[in-house]
Amino acid sequence: MDYNKTINLPKTDFPMRAGLPKREPEMLRRWQEQDVYKELLKKNEGKPLFSLHDGPPFSNGALHMGHALNKSIKDFITRSYAMRGYYTPYIPGWDNHGMPIESAIIKEQKLNRKAMSVPEFRSACHAYAQHYVDVQSEGFQRMGVIGDWEHPYLTMNPGFEAEEVKVFGAMYKKGYIYKGFKPVYWCPHDETALAEAEIEYQDDPCTTVYVKFPMHDDCGKLSGVDHSRLFFVIWTTTIWTLPGNLAIALHPDESYALVKASNGEVYIMAEALTDKVMKLGGFDGYEILETHPGSFFEGMLADHPFLPKTSRLVLADYVTMDSGTGCVHTAPGFGADDYQTCKRYGIEMVVPVDDQGRHTDYAGKYAGMSTDESNPVILADMKESGMLFAQEDIVHSYPHCWRCKHPIIFRATPQWFCSVDSFKDEACAACDDVRWVPGWGIDRMKAMIRERTDWCISRQRRWGLPIPVVYCKDCGKPICTDETIAAISALFEKEGSNAWFAKEAEEILPEGFTCPHCGSKAGFTKEEDTLDGWFDSGSTHFAAMKRDQGFWPATVYMEGLDQYRGWFQSSLLTAVGAFGNGAPFKECITHGWTVDGEGKAMHKSLGNGMDPYEIFDKYGADLLRLWAASADYHADMRCSDGIFKQLSQNYLKFRNTARYCLGNLDGFDPNGLVPAAEMEELDRWAVTRLNALIEKCFQAYDDYEFNAVTHAVNEFCVLDMSNFYLDIIKDRLYCEEADGLKRRSAQTALWLILDTITKLFAPILAFTCDEIWQAMPHREGEDGRNVVLNEMNQPFQEYDLGDLVSWGTMIQLRDGVNAALEAARNEKKIGKSLEAHVSIVTGEEKPPVDLSDLREHFTQQWWADFFIVSGVDFVTDPTLYSQAAGTPLNGVRVVVSQAKGEKCERCWMHSPTVGADADHPTLCARCAAVVRKLPQF
Repeated sequence: MDYNKTINLPKTDFPMRAGLPKREPEMLRRWQEQDVYKELLKKNEGKPLFSLHDGPPFSNGALHMGHALNKSIKDFITRSYAMRGYYTPYIPGWDNHGMPIESAIIKEQKLNRKAMSVPEFRSACHAYAQHYVDVQSEGFQRMGVIGDWEHPYLTMNPGFEAEEVKVFGAMYKKGYIYKGFKPVYWCPHDETALAEAEIEYQDDPCTTVYVKFPMHDDCGKLSGVDHSRLFFVIWTTTIWTLPGNLAIALHPDESYALVKASNGEVYIMAEALTDKVMKLGGFDGYEILETHPGSFFEGMLADHPFLPKTSRLVLADYVTMDSGTGCVHTAPGFGADDYQTCKRYGIEMVVPVDDQGRHTDYAGKYAGMSTDESNPVILADMKESGMLFAQEDIVHSYPHCWRCKHPIIFRATPQWFCSVDSFKDEACAACDDVRWVPGWGIDRMKAMIRERTDWCISRQRRWGLPIPVVYCKDCGKPICTDETIAAISALFEKEGSNAWFAKEAEEILPEGFTCPHCGSKAGFTKEEDTLDGWFDSGSTHFAAMKRDQGFWPATVYMEGLDQYRGWFQSSLLTAVGAFGNGAPFKECITHGWTVDGEGKAMHKSLGNGMDPYEIFDKYGADLLRLWAASADYHADMRCSDGIFKQLSQNYLKFRNTARYCLGNLDGFDPNGLVPAAEMEELDRWAVTRLNALIEKCFQAYDDYEFNAVTHAVNEFCVLDMSNFYLDIIKDRLYCEEADGLKRRSAQTALWLILDTITKLFAPILAFTCDEIWQAMPHREGEDGRNVVLNEMNQPFQEYDLGDLVSWGTMIQLRDGVNAALEAARNEKKIGKSLEAHVSIVTGEEKPPVDLSDLREHFTQQWWADFFIVSGVDFVTDPTLYSQAAGTPLNGVRVVVSQAKGEKCERCWMHSPTVGADADHPTLCARCAAVVRKLPQF
């Protein structure tokens, strides 16, 4: 007789091989047909709000791994809160304006910007930006990110621009926005001002010079020294700035020495730096003639080394003794400190470099040269004239434009500024009301705000939101009032910001408008600069979130580490500056960079980059999502093919656990779960471990620690399930009566486990968990359309065993038994574990670890099932104890012998009851009883 047909073998259509690259697009189509996002909001309507406001990526390129990490984490957050009883609107957004798009279309489309009207050029930029919005949107949706993809917010949309104008107007009205003439970061390559957030530092080689400035007027204080041989010595790493020198700054309290060299010349420098500087000048010996505090030299004049002008000696507390000479080259047109110092002394501003980074006529013979071109020429001229004291080749960290990657310069130009100084205390105070993840974020943000005085918000570009200011033709003063802002906002809402460039100022302003400064009606001109892109993205909390969704502030902002100086900060500044209601977010989370498998930055030139689409095609989007949740994303995230192969193994452990459960739940009705009082204790142990998993994952989701969720689920599947529980219950599932209590008890535990881990892991493995959801049976009240439309399970307290200390003892004993079985197998005493009989041996009645209570609580058959052997007995025998194999339990050992009785043909256990049933002589009593109840018998 074929008893194999009487076994309850697993049955499921859920495939062992995932085939995610092929399966996921089919699932996406189903999700789109179901309109899962809208259904999710409908289901959770009226529940507490949890809002993650999307930090807008720039729409100028294809999907990359940084995008993938960012959007994966955001989706984990929104899904995990949606599945825990929150209303979770998520509207994706894009940042569209800016110089990179201008540069790209000029290069890629060979456009001649100067031959096009401004609206034509801007329309071309708009089309380019929209193209990459579509490209990125498709990629994010392929990742399974859930959101309102049909209605994203775009900073180039007319409605957004209309609201952003109001943000500008509110800050202008409070006096926080002004036009000034001061040094700013300037990119000569792109001919525009830059904000601090648009600067990145790179190591550049340079020639640093020590330059002699001859004494011109000592104010009668140094009459004993030959002025024709007396020099101040300055130091600079930017030779090209020397034509702009107007002053030399000294620290008022530091000691300065007159140092006589062997060539008869006398040099003035900080006493603390004398030895180092003189050695650089080639002088081993020197004489200090006299010393004076820096304040002694204030008001003296020095001759410029190569231009016909003088430099005034001024005082500044920022002068340090760390490097240089203590005599600081001061060019107010090229540095913020220099500007402030010269302004304090009433020294006229000079900017001898134009928009392209070329010297003006003010620089004399160097006029027309770029800054790079002038460096070697000026150096050679100073050598020839004898004004070069020393030179040194060094590598220093120098600011570069983050878009074009070229070095930038500091250059004074008329620009629009936001005075962060005016409200930085309020901005820092707003940080105290925010939860920062990681916790050090508050210190970083406050430090960056406190270090900032002004934010340069104007750009000399066409593709940007026009600065909504007009000028009176009579008095020339800038105009920005409630009336003008309302008119401009209404125009942009209706026609978009291209109207600014297509219309005259009088067409934009209200009819009959007069200058609020002088009352003139003579006419007006428009501001030509556009707003910094960070002002655009920094206004999204008002121009998109509040406008489109009707709430403020957001629960969470989540972006990369660089956004402390970018989006986080610009959002905070516009919110506090314009509205004074605190930060636009309650929580702020940051993630690190994506790097290759060795921790190096990924670049096309290095060939170490990874394309998300290649991962989709090879492994599937769920593996990319698993990668994003596999490590601490607050640090840099490594990615390589080797890492994805390893993750594939972890993925399969989860998938196979689910498949095991599904196969053994065929025909099971979860509406008839076995109650706790009737459930096998081993099954209750499994649910108790499941309860611990639920609590751990809930806490991890609260802490945004998704790697903790991933690791906890993986450990549960491997250690608690595959290595222990699922192995033990296999006999019950396969061989017990199909509808018997023992089997249904195990099935109840399996269903609770599968239902729970599928929901717990659904925010991360969005596709796989929904695939499991479609394959498994559900209780009444569950939404079978998609796993995300259901709430995660709370712990099943009614099944919980509470303290599992005794179970820890039993598991340790089982580890010892398994080791003894393996040793017996290696010695050829047994084959499979069911061929074994296990004796638990103690050498005394009361060993250090007392098992008597456990022996009485469980039957010998239970212990046999627990160890997956055919028989177990407990023996107290000092002689046998001395020969037995040790276990992790002190005073408890194991002896393995041949199982007693014959092998059952059906369950393969060895039992003395085999042959007792005349109708089924090859079966044990248990199997014979089960088979007798089957219809065919």
